[in-house]
Amino acid sequence: MSTDKVRSTKLTFKGDKPTKKRKREDGGSRSSKKGRRKDDDEDPETWVLPDTPNEIRGPTFIMHPSDPSPICINFSSTTNRIMIYSFDKEKLDEDAETPSLLDRTPTDVSQVWVTTRVAGSPTVNLRTGTGEGKFMSCDAHGLVSADRDARGPQEEWTPVVLPDGMVAFMNVYEKYLGVDEVAGGAMQLRGDSDEVGFRERFWVKIQSKYKKEANEEEKKKEGVTENPRINETSSKYVVRTRARASCLTFHRSQLYQTWGAGRLVTSTEDKKEVHLHSYF
Repeated sequence: MSTDKVRSTKLTFKGDKPTKKRKREDGGSRSSKKGRRKDDDEDPETWVLPDTPNEIRGPTFIMHPSDPSPICINFSSTTNRIMIYSFDKEKLDEDAETPSLLDRTPTDVSQVWVTTRVAGSPTVNLRTGTGEGKFMSCDAHGLVSADRDARGPQEEWTPVVLPDGMVAFMNVYEKYLGVDEVAGGAMQLRGDSDEVGFRERFWVKIQSKYKKEANEEEKKKEGVTENPRINETSSKYVVRTRARASCLTFHRSQLYQTWGAGRLVTSTEDKKEVHLHSYF
């Protein structure tokens, strides 16, 4: 078997400089490209946590780390009432492990609320994802219900994203939505808390496509509000052009307003002005 090296078929000429192979970029840039590709390939309906209040929109899943069992806020289309659903009631396979609270996703349409907002408004409206689409409201006494067909001040909620990623909802009376235990150990929603404590902190999940939509809107706003930049070169050109035009106009006016056999008679101040304009 021949041991000769395979020769390159590329033509070379005498005097050509050898080309150096370009090295690839460092691993950091490759990892960033992979990260961007991963974001693009992400399922738009993946449930994620919001980073800002503006990202809370579209289908919304609201949970609370209640003890002993975490819960989520449901709406029963049969009774037309808000229900507190305990995750302990879910039937899992024998071999399936119980998912953590942050890994949970809605398993029924009754667990999904639809968040809408007026453009530019910090407040949102929470509408049921099932039934006739009722709005969650809170009256002056802190009673929370979802039986309104139209939205008004009592149907407005201001989401507040806390430093740990959890969300608090403030109503029009500047009171916070919270989970309260009533007689018999049942749980219900109240809207009369003055401060944000454990009962007023919720985990909220939205779909990734709406989070991306909110981020794109913010980028557009930043582009519109960006201060305009002045092109200094073009500005100087405009100044010089105007100066030359004014100087030319001055000469023409003097040409047609001469007297004394065509002799140009100008004052000392006019001569200084002509000398100043000729600088440009």
